[in-house]
This record gives sequence, structure tokens and C-alpha cells, in this order.
Amino acid sequence: MSDDVRIIKKYPNRRLYDTTTSNYITLEDVKKLVLDNVAFKVEDAKTKEDLTRNILLQIILEAEAGQGSPMFSSDVLAKIIRFYGHAMQGMMGNYLEKNVQTFVDIQKKLQEQSGSMLGGAPPLNADAWSEFIKMQGPAIQSMMGSYLEQSASAFLETQQQMQKQTRSMFGNFPFSNFAAGQNPFPPSSAGDTGTASPKKDDGSKKDGA
Repeated sequence: MSDDVRIIKKYPNRRLYDTTTSNYITLEDVKKLVLDNVAFKVEDAKTKEDLTRNILLQIILEAEAGQGSPMFSSDVLAKIIRFYGHAMQGMMGNYLEKNVQTFVDIQKKLQEQSGSMLGGAPPLNADAWSEFIKMQGPAIQSMMGSYLEQSASAFLETQQQMQKQTRSMFGNFPFSNFAAGQNPFPPSSAGDTGTASPKKDDGSKKDGA
């Protein structure tokens, strides 16, 4: 592991110890590391097990339960839960990760744009951001258009992965055309359609017969 990654040890009493500052820290301190883009790893003090994800999930849980509007509605959380154990769990995770990264890129561009307009002033607070968003309608519309395009691209990539996985799963079945992406049930040959074709009028019946 790189030397610039801060190691935080978690003890059985749930206390977190920052090995860089040689101090015990709180979950709020870890959140600040995240906001400051500081690379860190949380590990069990005894077993060295990586607990970084567990701590990050705790931070998210506290943020969702805290004041203000939660980021995830109950409906969204229920949908995400249904993907656990599903065949598409990995694909869904990959799709969400790419969309979040795209949104982060858009946010970064907006921050850079606001900083250049304000002469390198400190980051805007929530109210100032709202005013800035209103003023930058066309630029934001363009960025969101790019976001939607990349989101659609990520979805199509996920769909292609799903199709490949499906073909791989059914490739051993006695449908040779399926693995190649073809219809495993081709149309019947001419004359064997399974339906009675209309008989040709041979003129044997006379009018009035």
C-alpha cells in the first residue's frame, strides 16, 4: 500500500485511532477526511481486516438519518436491496458507480466555473449555489445533457454485459444459434408453417354448383 494512505485502526471498543496524528478520532473526523479527499484505510486493530466500507456505510447512514433531506428515498432503497443476491448485482453496482463519477465530474466543472467567476473565492454555500445554478442555466443544461448521454452509454454497456452473461449461461444448451446471438427457433421451411395454406381454386367447381 502507498505510504500516503492514512491508516486508521478500529479497536473492539469501537474507538478509531489515527496512526498519522496518534490520536483517537470520531466518525465525524473520518467524514472530514472524506470531504478533504484524504486517502485512508480503516482496519481492525487485531486482525488487520479492511473495515473501510463499513465505516463509510456508517457515515452514509448517519447522514441519511440526520437533518435535511435524505439522498435516498425509501422506494430507491427498496429497489437497491432487491438487487442484492440478484444475477445483475455486479452490473448494477458498476452502473451506479459510473453514474456517480459522471455526476462528480459535472460538480467539479461547476465549482471550477464558479471559482473563476468569483476570482478564486472560497466555495459557495448552499444558498449561493442555488443562485449560481439559476444564473448558469444554459451551461448547466449542456453539462446535464452530457451527463445523460454518458448515463445512457453506461446503461447500454450494462445491457451488453447482461446479454453476454445470458449467452454464456445458455451457451451449453442444445440451441447452437443462441450462443451466437441468433434466434434459436428459426422460422419453419416453406410449406411447413404449421398452418393450413388456402387451397388453390382449380376451377373444378362451377358457378351454381
